[in-house]
Amino acid sequence: MRVARLTLAARPRAWLGPVSGALVDRWDRRQVMWTVDAARFGIVGGLGIAVLAGWASIPLLVATGFLLGVGQTLFDSATQSVIPTLVGRDAGRLERANGQLFGAQQVSQQLVGPPLGGLLFSLARAVPFLVDAASFLLSSTLIATISGRFRPERTADTPRTSLRRQIAEGMRWLLGHRLLRITVIMAGIANLALTARDVILVLLAQDELGLGSVGYGLLLAKLRGRRGARQPARGPCGRLLGTGTVLIGGILVAAAMSLGIGFTSSAWAAGGLLAVEGLAITIVNVVSTSLRQALVPDALMGRVVATSWLVTFGTMPLGGLLGGAIGRTLGLRTPFLLGGALLAATALLALPWVNNRTVHAARIAAGVAPAADEA
Repeated sequence: MRVARLTLAARPRAWLGPVSGALVDRWDRRQVMWTVDAARFGIVGGLGIAVLAGWASIPLLVATGFLLGVGQTLFDSATQSVIPTLVGRDAGRLERANGQLFGAQQVSQQLVGPPLGGLLFSLARAVPFLVDAASFLLSSTLIATISGRFRPERTADTPRTSLRRQIAEGMRWLLGHRLLRITVIMAGIANLALTARDVILVLLAQDELGLGSVGYGLLLAKLRGRRGARQPARGPCGRLLGTGTVLIGGILVAAAMSLGIGFTSSAWAAGGLLAVEGLAITIVNVVSTSLRQALVPDALMGRVVATSWLVTFGTMPLGGLLGGAIGRTLGLRTPFLLGGALLAATALLALPWVNNRTVHAARIAAGVAPAADEA
């Protein structure tokens, strides 16, 4: 239970998401984004000054991490809600925009960020924090220059309701939309299965694949590099194959890769399988995010996005607990084999409700032009 509590504390979007979504649906989303980044400039800059002065402590780091997590939850809710306003609800435009956004995040956070942080830390302990603070200031300034209206439209007779009722309204809307409800459940199960394996990946790499710490680092670097390098080209996938096909097919590919990792004894094969799996999962993320942005009304976007996070991220602590318990009792390969089987079963069971035909019908019902290959 301690692991679950720590995981939830480290991921405020899992439990704070509904509140942030309701607030984002009340406020100007662009203003939320630049204000959050301005606040993060002050928080991280203050931490950098504390490190420079020798005042840093574990409680200060924990408080800083929590505040940054809260800010990230608000920022991400606003970002997801702003994209349809900027690019429209056309499937191709949304997938292209989300592909580029996710690609930039993967490259900066996983490929460039860690080695750059290590280099800056070698110069002085405070330097990474001060540089990070400057990046938030730059981001805040750039976002503030975006022109347009980003507050959800409200009519004069729209009643002002409480935050609790607004959160409930977003939850009811998502639960009442069968296609999006099932895709969120799929994502939650996928995160449970993937987290159950990821918590023991380092043990599998060392004990079963014979990799040391350097080899494990190279394995992760290869996975991160492949994810980031191809991300910008992923936008057209939904248009080429159809959104429903991509959502189900991507999960089935991930299932096959997980089973392959569970059976292989080759570190090279495991690295290749992880890279293909990472590619498939990120494509699914791009397409599912774009589908949600196309179907959800603008006034509910923040709340529906945040409610989906409650499910998709809320399963991860349970996945971590199950992965550790299963790996300890049934062997390190078992979470990969069971995870692959669970992913495959989830995709096949969802197929009658998640396919090109149902996506086509949902787009029509939402007043969005459907893609030709989803008919």
